[in-house]
Amino acid sequence: MDNSRRSFIKNVSGLTAGLTTLGMVPGMLNACAGAGKMFFSISLAQWSLHRYFKRWTSGGYTDGEGDPLDFPSITRNEFGIDGLEFVNTFYFEKIKEAGYLSELKNRCDSEGMNNQLIMVDAEGRLGDPDEASRRQSVQNHYRWVEAAQFLGCHSIRVNAGSEGTWDEQMKLAADGIRSLCEFADDLDINVIVENHGGLSSNGEWLSGVMKMIDHPRAGTLPDFGNFRISRDEEYDRYKGVAELMPFAKGVSAKSHEFDEEGNEVNTDYYKMLQIVKDAGFKGYIGIEYEGDQLGEFEGIMATKALLEKAGAELS
Repeated sequence: MDNSRRSFIKNVSGLTAGLTTLGMVPGMLNACAGAGKMFFSISLAQWSLHRYFKRWTSGGYTDGEGDPLDFPSITRNEFGIDGLEFVNTFYFEKIKEAGYLSELKNRCDSEGMNNQLIMVDAEGRLGDPDEASRRQSVQNHYRWVEAAQFLGCHSIRVNAGSEGTWDEQMKLAADGIRSLCEFADDLDINVIVENHGGLSSNGEWLSGVMKMIDHPRAGTLPDFGNFRISRDEEYDRYKGVAELMPFAKGVSAKSHEFDEEGNEVNTDYYKMLQIVKDAGFKGYIGIEYEGDQLGEFEGIMATKALLEKAGAELS
């Protein structure tokens, strides 16, 4: 038994007992029983396991017990998911090591995985008001575009961080993202923006950025839950997803907490998936569990069960 499987069993050995205590087993079993043909496929965002895997911070790598190289095998063999959404901070310094990215690709290939995207953070603001800093951020993203191509992904996910007025931020973000799109175009990689705080969590603003960029490589990654603009302002998540879906090249199913029927308490998945379906989307929807009611492994399983149940009913 390899270390990743041993660690997984250690983490989920009490799954049934824990979920029974929360009153969630009936809801999850019903969800699994209702799984059938869906209009979308399911991928796993690596951030769902950010406590489990070692990842890079400004102080170095954290002490997670899991090796990020095991992400493909855990995703396939323990969750039954074939799509991967990588997070760059798990590989931030590692990809500089000779052969590291090749080893990751080999492990993906051996599991028959469908690599979707790399979520890129900590590489500067693509909408920085300072032109030199904005250009440097664009260049900082190049290595992840190249890594995405090497791994067989279709996109990198970026942020549209900026500052200034509504119009100023829109122009700055569009400038930086379009510049990155021009580089990524030669490598057949898309540059997709997630609603991820600030004005990017305003669906009207971010859809306006997409229109201003006007590049076939530019797109969005609508996230079901990231619509907090500021401490005092939150955008309507259903309106926001509907506004971003015309540009979507991926979708992120954010989850935090579940009720006794297995439904996410903050987001109506049936309503949200209907919006996604109505937009004609047929690609991968990525699980991104961020809650603390359940452990990471259990939360991923609960989110998958809900997606399968709702997706089958809507198909």
